[in-house]
Parts: sequence; structure tokens; C-alpha cells
Amino acid sequence: RGAGVLYSSRTYSRRIYYQAPSMPVEPPFPLPPIWFEILVSLAGADRHGYAIQQEVEERTDGAVSILPGTLYRALERLLEHGLIRDIESPRDDEDPRRRYYRLTPAGRRVARDEALRLEATLGEARRRRLLDTAS
Repeated sequence: RGAGVLYSSRTYSRRIYYQAPSMPVEPPFPLPPIWFEILVSLAGADRHGYAIQQEVEERTDGAVSILPGTLYRALERLLEHGLIRDIESPRDDEDPRRRYYRLTPAGRRVARDEALRLEATLGEARRRRLLDTAS
């Protein structure tokens, strides 16, 4: 966490943390599933919000559909945590209002860690025969 300031009295105790804007806040672990889907999408290419939404839906055969409000709240959180950054449009003919996003090195590490966590969980599910089709 960031630097903390502790206020206390006999009846009141509260720890308040603050973070300098240039220092990303530690992301939650495990990641929220929507965050992971967005990071996976951006691992393949820089994309704008609607393209992220489409790629996730296509990649998951419609099993995951991210609504616009959820998507843009998640993108803001990922930006705050330094896992993605916004970039200039790669093409001059694009709508200037469209924001493009790129995975940062920290975002790639966090997505990799989450993928490894999920892989280990999936391995355990297989060992415990949760994925047997006979059941």
C-alpha cells in the first residue's frame, strides 16, 4: 500500500492511505474476471473499448459479454493500477474521440500471474475429476 497516516483517539481510530498519482496502487489478487479478460484482449493488440468488448465476446463464443458501463469502469481501474495505459490512435482516419489502450509491462506480469493461478486451479480440478464427462 501507499504511505499511511494514522489518526487515533480513545474512541476513534482510522488508518488513511494515500497514493501519489505517479505511483500505481497495488492491484487486487486474484484479479476480477472482467479485468483478466480485458488484459488478455490487450495482450494480443492495442484496442479501443468497443474492440475490447467485441474481442472478448468473440474469443469466449459469447460466454462473456461486457456491458459498456462495466467495461469503462474496469478500464479506469486498470489505468489507476498502471496495468494499462491509453495511447494515441494508431491510424489518422480514426474517430478522435476513440481512446486506445495498451498493456503495460506491469499489466503483462499481473495477467501472467493470474493465468498461472488459474492454470494451477484447473490442474487441481482435473486431478479431482471435476472435468470428467462421465459424472
